[in-house]
Amino acid sequence: MDSEDFSPQTQAQLAAQLRLLSNRVDELEHQLAQLRAAGPLPIAEPAATSVPPPPPPPRPETVQPVPPDAVAPIPPPPSLNTLSPAPQPSLESRLGAQIFNRIGIVALLFAATLGLKLAIDNQWIGPVGRILIGLIAGAGIVVWSERFRRKGFSAFSYSLKAVGSGVLYLALWAAFQLYHLLPPSAALFGMILVTAWNAYMAWAQDAELLAAYAVAGGFATPLLLSTGGNHEVFLFTYLLAIDIAIAMLVRVKPWERLLLMAFPGTVLFFIGWYWSHYHEPAFAVTTLFIALFFLTFVSISVKAVTPDAPTPKARRFGSHIRNILLPLGNAAFVSLALYSVMQDSDRHWFLPWLMLILAAAYLLITRLPQSAVAAALHLSLAVVFLTIAIPLKASGHWITVAWLVEGVALLWVATRLQSPAHASSGRVLQWLSAGSFVLGLGGLIASPYWFGGGASLSFFNHNLATALIAVAAFVAAAWMSLRVSASSQDPFQTWQRFALASYVAIGGIAILLSLREVVTHAAYVLLPAFANADFGMALLAIAILGALAWASLRIARGNEASHLWPQLAAGSIIIINLVAVLTGVREISALWPSTAANPDLELQRALAVSAFLMIYGAALLAIGFWRRTAFIRWQALVLLVFTIGKTFLYDMRNLSQGYRFASFLALGVILMAISFAYQKDWLGLREPAKPAPDSEGGAR
Repeated sequence: MDSEDFSPQTQAQLAAQLRLLSNRVDELEHQLAQLRAAGPLPIAEPAATSVPPPPPPPRPETVQPVPPDAVAPIPPPPSLNTLSPAPQPSLESRLGAQIFNRIGIVALLFAATLGLKLAIDNQWIGPVGRILIGLIAGAGIVVWSERFRRKGFSAFSYSLKAVGSGVLYLALWAAFQLYHLLPPSAALFGMILVTAWNAYMAWAQDAELLAAYAVAGGFATPLLLSTGGNHEVFLFTYLLAIDIAIAMLVRVKPWERLLLMAFPGTVLFFIGWYWSHYHEPAFAVTTLFIALFFLTFVSISVKAVTPDAPTPKARRFGSHIRNILLPLGNAAFVSLALYSVMQDSDRHWFLPWLMLILAAAYLLITRLPQSAVAAALHLSLAVVFLTIAIPLKASGHWITVAWLVEGVALLWVATRLQSPAHASSGRVLQWLSAGSFVLGLGGLIASPYWFGGGASLSFFNHNLATALIAVAAFVAAAWMSLRVSASSQDPFQTWQRFALASYVAIGGIAILLSLREVVTHAAYVLLPAFANADFGMALLAIAILGALAWASLRIARGNEASHLWPQLAAGSIIIINLVAVLTGVREISALWPSTAANPDLELQRALAVSAFLMIYGAALLAIGFWRRTAFIRWQALVLLVFTIGKTFLYDMRNLSQGYRFASFLALGVILMAISFAYQKDWLGLREPAKPAPDSEGGAR
């Protein structure tokens, strides 16, 4: 076998093995020389039962090389990334461990209530005994739950604590309301003791669920002990103590979800009390408590700033509650509560100053240490209150303006939160901004002015001013959205869609401005032609739509991937032509306000309208030729065809010979000019003729 019969890889392996064996032989010869120099070794006599020596090892040349393909590769050690994840609980286990657990808590509370009622109905035990049994049973369940917690069944232990706490509350309530065995102060002290015990256990065991039980019990206590009387100072002091305790707890524990119970509970208690008991002499006390509630919840958002870092989903949700939802809800509560108090106390004159005070308060709050999201949101709220500080009694349109300005402020904050650490907060604010814009647009549309609610002699009125502010707000929203979209990847086209929606809203406002002109009859019934506010607003609508179409086309050139911008531009152009045509028809008709008794006047108005439509169609066709766009030319042709049909079928029926001659002459000149332009193909609109194939299949 020649060396050429082996592959280069096999030859390299054989050479390596040969070197290894040579080195081994050299080492053995060196050891043998050392043994000979030391002298002969004693030879022991072999025993009779000695084992024969083993056969000599094979010679090196008899060792066969192992092909590389026959050697099994050693598998690499398992990577930590390939280890199977921890098993997730199945739907069945979640159903049994969580859903059934909660249902069981409710069932046991109902059972305790029914058992108490059964004992009452059958007179099994006296009132004192019933209350003692309830208190002992509730306390025993709470103590018994600790045994399960020490054995590792924390969730079941918390469930038992909820049942036990509920039994204690029911027993104290029965002792006060049903049997009158306890005075109000004693029942209140007992319920506060149960709530404090739950709060202590929540702190000691680091259990948010127990803290939620404590909050629920704390807010249930006034309801259980209510007698229907007016106890404003006691009620609000009690609620304020709970809110302060929760604020302190949230500052040291990541339990922001407790705020979803504390803040709505406080607001609902205030609304219920205000609806039933508020009167003017309580103005000072009520205002003081509103301010204290406001400062308590503001303190939750104001805290030391921590460095930005990726946080789990639960912590992000808590951050949204602390930095977004709570400040917005708190601002709405303090403004509406103080507004209602001053309205019902005949202090209307102070409302603008109230908004200025709130704006100044939020400007001061922005100077305190807080997160970037909270600081930006507090600044936007200051802007909103400054906006609505203008005398609120002047016009109800200021509410609409406030929504629009708030939408702009919230969107500005969202554009400042585009870093990965604040991306989720930015999305939340973006949705909140969209809600504010929708409310503002809805308030603008809800005005009956646009649908013929009386004639307007003044062009500059509150409705027009509100509409222009809305246009400016949506322009600002579109500009900010396009800037963010251009400076970031915007993979889901969220900001592009927000900008597109803002442009659509601008178009809707322009249509709203033209409604009085194109829908109502005020233009030619009550007001002079071409000199009324409705005509001016229609011209303004056309200008806004024109700017919208121009901006949409510019954006479409830089964003060829989206087909929505060209469609928006096309729709704007169509609406421009419709508004212009209808406006011209309305104003020309207003030159003949009453034609029912005079057929000649009716004929003159019809011919004047037809002449306007024909001239407008010709001008539109000229623009289509100039801009080389078939889209505009087709609109012109449709308008011209309609006008021709109107002229022959309606206008000519009562014309005298002179009018018919003039009408036909004008119509013929315009149509001949149009046909001549098409026949001469001045703009090269015809497609080049294809060469005819010769007999052999080629072009001639």
